[in-house]
Amino acid sequence: MTIENVLIVDDEILMRKFLEETLERLGIDVWTAKDGFVALELLREKEFDIIFTDIKMPQMSGIELLRRAKGEYPDTEVVVMTAYGTVETAVEALKIGAFDYILKPFSVDQIEIMLKKISDKHNLLNENRYLKQELNKKYNFNEIIGSSYPMRNVMGLISKIASSKATVLIQGESGTGKELVARAIHFNSDRSAKPFIKLNCAAIPENLLESELFGHEKGAFTGAHTRRLGRFELADGGTILLDEISEIPLHLQAKLLRVVQEREFERVGGEKSIKIDVRIIATTNKDLTQSIKKGEFREDLYYRLNVVPVFLPPLRKRPDDIIELTTFFIEKYCTENAMDSFKLSDESIDKMLKYPWPGNVRELENIIERSVVMGAKEIIMPGEIIDNMDISDLSAEQHDLINSDDFGFKIGTTVREMEKQLIFESLKANQWNKTKTARMLDISIRTLRNKLNEYRENNEIPQEFTVMLAN
Repeated sequence: MTIENVLIVDDEILMRKFLEETLERLGIDVWTAKDGFVALELLREKEFDIIFTDIKMPQMSGIELLRRAKGEYPDTEVVVMTAYGTVETAVEALKIGAFDYILKPFSVDQIEIMLKKISDKHNLLNENRYLKQELNKKYNFNEIIGSSYPMRNVMGLISKIASSKATVLIQGESGTGKELVARAIHFNSDRSAKPFIKLNCAAIPENLLESELFGHEKGAFTGAHTRRLGRFELADGGTILLDEISEIPLHLQAKLLRVVQEREFERVGGEKSIKIDVRIIATTNKDLTQSIKKGEFREDLYYRLNVVPVFLPPLRKRPDDIIELTTFFIEKYCTENAMDSFKLSDESIDKMLKYPWPGNVRELENIIERSVVMGAKEIIMPGEIIDNMDISDLSAEQHDLINSDDFGFKIGTTVREMEKQLIFESLKANQWNKTKTARMLDISIRTLRNKLNEYRENNEIPQEFTVMLAN
């Protein structure tokens, strides 16, 4: 904060003059007032960064001026000036909203120190405000890319539950964006200013996991030289993300169940129960119902965690989002690396739509980042895309599909089947715009509608396309 305008309010002309000269030497514009009424008139006409006001003045006291100034101009800082005998009144002023008080007589150095304290405070507030805006920008729902029907369902659900206190279980394959969804839930809740603490349950050795979760007391075990707070305690007031919850061993699941139910626990080696206010979000890439059948996960814990289930579909189940995600990552990494943006050829896009994406969104992001780092040309051809794909574990049929130059038609496919597949692929490529699709296929819009009605009557429209073709 640069302090530009200061108002001095004192009935003693010598004090006004001393402060005025001191501040002007520091390059600050100064206005003066002999009493509170004159000061209020000036406040109505001009915005001031700081008011220096005496406490004992005729007609209107400095306390009354402070009360009225903070009521109408809360962003203006007020410093009260007082003699030793009125320190108690100065303390009262702090309770009302004064920034600080300064004892008369004071030196130039004391004034400069006061200005620095005020400037530092405002710089910190501005920095916190900026960081909060950046967090909201980074973790708002717009950062979850995908406008397909499955992702619209996910977005609608998490927007409803973000403001609640409900425990959430996010399920989905690796790389689908479970942590991103968890962060979006937290940073769009009333806990957004509180901690968001993450623990990857699969990354912590079993013998250390209990201490990581609940903390420990000094001397609880060999090497516990000091008390240590666990993740639950650190997350108090905010949100804890238990990533890959399925990897917690059974003996700890019982203790975790108590925390989920009662919101209390004891540190390792401790006897005192610690109460916490924390929202729990858990993620897993496994089917926990199967883990329950195998005796690997407690059923009662599952139902406590699964209050609000969120299922993230794999990328292969939402192919409509592939191009949108690709565009987003191209812009992101070209900007980060100060490179010109590039495009994918139509053939490259075709390969990406045929690829099953076993690594989901994370794999797609890695491929785009790799293309940028390796010095992408203006247009990326299909060979470069295939070279970056992990096709070693794909089936022979998937290999043939990706490497084919058509839509994957096989010998023996009927003309009607080929026509139907061509129509659906063209619709998808045109974002389900029927007019553009008809133009691309060189048929009338009426013919296209008749074909779609025929497929609908015969129940030949794939389930994932039914909503897109509802109109």
